Amino acid sequence: MDAASLALLNAERRARRAALLLTELSAGTDRVIREGDRVEGELGEAVAKAFRTGLSTAVTAGGNSYFLNVHLPKPRLVAIGAVHISQALAPMAKVAGLDMEIIDPRTAFATADRFPDVTLHADWPEDVLKAHPFDGYTAVAALSHDPKIDDVPLKAALDAGCFYVGALGSRKTHARRVERLAALGATPAQIASIRAPIGLPINASSPAEIAVAVLAEVIGALRSRGLPGATGEAA
Repeated sequence: MDAASLALLNAERRARRAALLLTELSAGTDRVIREGDRVEGELGEAVAKAFRTGLSTAVTAGGNSYFLNVHLPKPRLVAIGAVHISQALAPMAKVAGLDMEIIDPRTAFATADRFPDVTLHADWPEDVLKAHPFDGYTAVAALSHDPKIDDVPLKAALDAGCFYVGALGSRKTHARRVERLAALGATPAQIASIRAPIGLPINASSPAEIAVAVLAEVIGALRSRGLPGATGEAA
């Protein structure tokens, strides 16, 4: 690997940005492609698929053979609210390969006893985000049902281009949330990207069922990034 390519690839990985090392096999040359860089034709389709799936692969495009070595940040799921849904969601997220974090200033809820082996931030979201900002490989699920806790991280998630932003609550609750987010400066396109009511529509009722619906929706958003008509993408 070229030294300049290695330096650029490592810089992208440190910044939690997706990057791909493209090697032309016949010539032995390589270059780094960052997610969002424009690549035309068959090769562009292969690059987009690699970023979507996270799978490195050999491809033939335009009469040339390439190896695509893709490096994706590990996706993380941040639940706002140390609630029963979050308790059910945490072990499921771990099995699915997501790093799970909980943010909730209510220290009676955000305890290690209730969330073993989970990163807990028992503080206000606006304070947590100063040290742990969201990014494009973060999914945010607002579950506290308290605007004082949910609204700021929801706006931060929209601004950061998180690949998934969902919020618990009825349509009436969400209508009021929309008004508050608009007052905070969220654009109509940003607000339209919020999954609300949260989770796939499977008629879930218990916290565990809602957690299943949320996790499935998060995975769907992660793996549909870049596809035409996919929802939940940053505007």
